Amino acid sequence: MIIAGDIGGTKVNLAYFETEDEGLKVLYEKKYKSADYSGLVPIINDFLKECPGRVDAATFGIAGPVYDGKCKTPNLPWIVEETKLEKELEIGHVSMINDLEANAYGIRTLCSDDVYFLSKTKEPKLANSAIIAAGTGLGEAGLFWNGKEHIPFATESGHADYAPRNDEEFDLMMFMQHKHGRISYDRVLSGSGMEEMYAFFVERHGGPTSPEVEERAKAGEDLAKVITDQALERGDPMCCKALELFVKIYGAEAGNLALHQLARGGLYIGGGIAPKILEELKKPAFMEAFLDKGRMKELLETVPVAVILNDKTALQGAAVHASQRRVK
Repeated sequence: MIIAGDIGGTKVNLAYFETEDEGLKVLYEKKYKSADYSGLVPIINDFLKECPGRVDAATFGIAGPVYDGKCKTPNLPWIVEETKLEKELEIGHVSMINDLEANAYGIRTLCSDDVYFLSKTKEPKLANSAIIAAGTGLGEAGLFWNGKEHIPFATESGHADYAPRNDEEFDLMMFMQHKHGRISYDRVLSGSGMEEMYAFFVERHGGPTSPEVEERAKAGEDLAKVITDQALERGDPMCCKALELFVKIYGAEAGNLALHQLARGGLYIGGGIAPKILEELKKPAFMEAFLDKGRMKELLETVPVAVILNDKTALQGAAVHASQRRVK
């Protein structure tokens, strides 16, 4: 019996799995709002009350850097430690891995209906792969091909310096620097980054601001979602500009990651934002930015690029990791 968790800055998704010969079977699952809790232990305790029983192993994919069995989450005021989880939850094998590493483990559980290819190339090579995911923040991970299988590993390259490619992107960086100082890709390719882009275009072009954006924001709705909705459904000019720029920068950074990892085995786009803006990602802008790498364009044309449509990928990956650790 296994508990797996996908721990994000916005939500926590926990599930109880049973290992079977055919694979992993979900017995119970529940989502929680991260901000409603002071830490991870109270959430897991609530979960265990609803599905009491033996737990042999647990793995939690968490949005943040994990080292020495500890994680100080960048988007939550939490410090999470493996040893404390084992002691307080009385579970014998507890592991914490980066959430994108969990996503990487989850790729092996996907079927053809769980992905949508943006690239002309759809056949992955027996080579390294990589995954990028924009959501509350930006995560990136690699999958090293050892000649027999892919070995997922975490990175924090989403926090590398943002590199503007033209005057518009440079102006965006200056706009954000005045408020935040140093700008990383995590600042730009995230929900808060979408909000920044909208504010940037409103200031740059002197409006008009969308009355509906203002009203829904005042009502407490997620502003990034409102901006995206207004762009996709209403064609609001400033929202459209924000989403278009977001997609271009997303494509450029996905191309950077594919070069960093020489990801001829596939570049996967995960996270909560990509499926919601799939129609925009299908347009030429994303892949044009992905391939716009000068002499490396021909190489990147051999990389399959796919959007992950299954929002349980990280949860399933955490379960795969826990089952492997339990066997060991």
